[in-house]
Amino acid sequence: MQKLPKIALAIVAVILLFSLTPFATVPAGHRGVLTTFGKPSEEVYSEGIHFVWPVAQTMHKVSVAIQKGEGDGDAASKDLQTVHTKIAINYHVRPDAVVSVYRDLGNEAGERIIIPSVQEAVKAVTARFTAEELISKRSQVRDEIVLALKERMARHGLIVDEFSIVNFNFSKTFNEAIEAKTTADQLKMKAERDLQRIEVEAKQKVSRARAEAEALALQRQQVTPELLRLRETENQAKAIEKWDGRLPSTTGGAIPFINLSGK
Repeated sequence: MQKLPKIALAIVAVILLFSLTPFATVPAGHRGVLTTFGKPSEEVYSEGIHFVWPVAQTMHKVSVAIQKGEGDGDAASKDLQTVHTKIAINYHVRPDAVVSVYRDLGNEAGERIIIPSVQEAVKAVTARFTAEELISKRSQVRDEIVLALKERMARHGLIVDEFSIVNFNFSKTFNEAIEAKTTADQLKMKAERDLQRIEVEAKQKVSRARAEAEALALQRQQVTPELLRLRETENQAKAIEKWDGRLPSTTGGAIPFINLSGK
């Protein structure tokens, strides 16, 4: 019966030993903020094992690794079109600002700073562009949103690593208008290409006709009386070669190659 209290005391001692351990570990990708009776110290603790006073001190872990956030919201464009924007952002806590982040944001930077900052920046920037410009100048819109985000988040020790506009979505009426305009632009481009093709083909035909006319004119210039007599002589020689020596049996026409004068 006396052994039971000793075992109970041993168990209590082990529990106290583990609960009152004088060491705290800061894992990789984190920094530590040490609080003494709830008051944070100004020192930032790096990854590894650190000594703490049991009960009096606690090591709080703050992630400094890159974190991803996504969100969406509605805003109004310069021409008062409703714009539904979906974004994605990568950010991290600046390691040297871990204490202020823990003190001011309670280790909840995403909900308390990132989401409101993104919404405010998106609304402020989209209001400076028309709905059509938000599409055609998407990269400029993105850059201006990032600039506004960096200024706001830097005040709280947060760094923007990447920011992207996943999608802009507009009202059904505006989407139909954009689709109609796109179709009209495509038809216009097709008509312009067809016109260019017709003009090229017409120029080609004119060029061929001009070349043929110039060739005929050149041939006419080269026909002389001497050339005509030469062609006539050549034709007669070919006729003699083909003649079989018999006279034609019909009358009323001239007999070729016979001198009727008797001379």
